[in-house]
This record gives sequence, structure tokens and C-alpha cells, in this order.
Amino acid sequence: MTRLDVKKTYKLYIGGAFPRSESGYTLQVTTTKGEHLANVAQASRKDARDAVSAARGAQSGWAGATSYNRGQVLYRIAEMLEGRREEFIDGIRHCEGVNQRQAAQQVDQAIDSWVWYAGWADKYAQLVGSANPVAGPYFNLSVPEPTGVVAAFAPAEQKNASLLGLVRTIAPIIVSGNTVVIWAHPSQPIPAMTFAEVLHTSDAPGGVVNILTGLRDSAAPWLATHADVGAMDLMGATELDWASLEAEASATLKRVLTPVKSVPEESLARITAFTEVKTVWHTKAMG
Repeated sequence: MTRLDVKKTYKLYIGGAFPRSESGYTLQVTTTKGEHLANVAQASRKDARDAVSAARGAQSGWAGATSYNRGQVLYRIAEMLEGRREEFIDGIRHCEGVNQRQAAQQVDQAIDSWVWYAGWADKYAQLVGSANPVAGPYFNLSVPEPTGVVAAFAPAEQKNASLLGLVRTIAPIIVSGNTVVIWAHPSQPIPAMTFAEVLHTSDAPGGVVNILTGLRDSAAPWLATHADVGAMDLMGATELDWASLEAEASATLKRVLTPVKSVPEESLARITAFTEVKTVWHTKAMG
């Protein structure tokens, strides 16, 4: 019996659910040889607004969780990534046009990077915080805190980036208690949406990570000026007018990371780029 070939249409990932785009539009994703792979949703400005709202709603709870708990949740996501390793390899091989070995190498690097960042959840504050010397009967402590909601643009213009670039964008943002609205690269979104399915079956609270797909130029300026977005990671926004985005973001005093031409290395600096330092004074007990 001949069976129908059921083509998959990927939806958005907002607030822990998979809604269709409000626009009703989809984009066709093809292989490097132009063969049809799947359709993905074209996120609209309203979808971006819903994603920011979901991220804002989840941020206080995620930041309020213990750092140990955040580390455990991130490690659980790594377990789920490992369990779907073969599916990621297959998706990367088709969308990037690389061979089996290269795709497997990227997946392994992505899982290792995720675990690397998970390990920092209950350690980074000790390194970047400090007990400050003061001339008086006080304790003076500086501690890092999350910035809030971060809007990010995943890189994928080069090979070995559709999953690895996504992971190295999301992990350093959320490990400290931020939430993220990330726009997958329009030409290679399938590993990002498979990653969304991993998140959905992990312990990550809905709204901590929100993934949008489709063309990014129309909604990017709106995200840059949104008052509920505390920072922007333009690392993968090389095709956008990122200088204008940076200028627009300054109106609401956002932290902005400018684009880079390659997938960033694992770095403690990428965690602290999305944190702010709070200094606390506390009186000492008088003898």
C-alpha cells in the first residue's frame, strides 16, 4: 500500500507551546541543492510581542530558582540532546550539506558546550562577585544578577553553526537567570525547532526559551526598542543593519553584543555580558 508522504510544518515555540504564526505565512526551507526540506512559520511582530511577554512572565521565577536547580535543568536538557543525537545529525546533514562525520562532530560539540555552561550555573557568581574592603563597620558585597529578557539572533551563515551556534547563544544567556527570545537563522531553522522539541520535553519552564523562525529584518527594530527587553545579542545578526539596531537599543539603555563572523567560543565573559552587578551594604555586629 502506498503511503502519503507527511511533510512537517514547523511552528513557533513561545511560552512552552507550539503556536502557529499569527501571520499565517510559512517559508520553505531547502537543502543546499535546492530540494524542499520543510516549511517553517514566518513569525510576525505580534508573535515577537507574545514571545517577549512569555519571557518576561517566566523571568522572575527562573531567576528566583537556586543556581543549583538551574544547573540541573540545563543538564537535563543535555541528556535530552544526547537522546536525540541521531535526529540532530540527520537534520544538520541535510540543511548544511555536510557529511555524517561533520554533522556528528557539530552535535557532540553542541552537547559538550551545553554541559560546559550548565556547570557554571552555581560557580560563576563566586568568580565575578566580590567582598569589597570598606572603611567602616559594614560588609560590602558585589554580586551578579540577571539582566532580564534578552533578544538574540542565532548565527548560521557558516557551516557547523545551525545547532552549535544556537546552543552557544542560548546557554550563556539563560544560565544566570535571564530568559531569551531567539530568532533562528532563516536559512537553517530546522535544528533550532528540533531543539525546541527537546526543551518542551525537558524540565525547562515554559517561557525561559522562546524560538522564532522566518525573516528577521521586520521585527528586529521593534525588539531593539521594546522596553521589556533588557539586552540584545546581535552575534548572528550579520545580515541585518546591526549598527542601526544598536543605536535604537540605546534609547532604552540595553546592553548590546555586536555581530561576530564565527561561532563564539565557550566563555565566562558571555555569561557576565548578560548580568548586572548589585552591591549590598550590611552592618556588622558590634562587639
